[in-house]
Amino acid sequence: MHSIEPIGFIESPYKEKFAVPRQPRLVPSASAKVRLVGAANSPEALRGIEQFSHVWLLFLFDQNLEAGWKPTVRPPRLGGNERIGVFASRSTFRPNGIGMSAVEVKGVTKQGDQLYLELGSVDLVDGTPIIDIKPYVPYSDSISEAAGGYADAEPKTCNVAFSDSATLILKSRIHGDHEQQVIEQVLAQDPRPAYKKGKPDSKEYAVNLFDLNVKFTAADNLITVTTIECF
Repeated sequence: MHSIEPIGFIESPYKEKFAVPRQPRLVPSASAKVRLVGAANSPEALRGIEQFSHVWLLFLFDQNLEAGWKPTVRPPRLGGNERIGVFASRSTFRPNGIGMSAVEVKGVTKQGDQLYLELGSVDLVDGTPIIDIKPYVPYSDSISEAAGGYADAEPKTCNVAFSDSATLILKSRIHGDHEQQVIEQVLAQDPRPAYKKGKPDSKEYAVNLFDLNVKFTAADNLITVTTIECF
């Protein structure tokens, strides 16, 4: 049997699984790129890719492979309590740990001999292994009458506020305005466990984005960034 080897690795703002958006394009300000490796790090391999506005990324849920999988899962969109078959979900715990995302192509860049495929918003942790890239073809890949089941509607979002101290930290950084946009869009998705939502919650959470440790609390429909620390 032929083994699967990565053809590249994602470079994204998400340094851990917590707070990664559950689908691409939910955090439009968070761009990313694929660093191609081995034989795939060749201009010939990417020839013509700029003709396409989007591509499919096939990747490995590498952080979950050793955890195994179960026939049923609890999707967050169903509140985290109702079970459904793993093949009726996009759970990261799968028999072969393979995922796919449709993402925007921003272009191809080069630094020395290193090629990068520049992308729009992704839903992948920094360092995720990419195992294939395929063009997104609208006439066959977009099905306007498709039914989305329990995930038919876009997820609801929360309001996000920043404390004075968190705002000062961001204003002192070169790319602070952009980083604030990403933080706001990430936290608007409410990354807390599904069973926590809609209930009193006094816990302070933290998520690593860029080189920042972002701490926040949640109350009703408001996420408040309390503290931001640099690594």
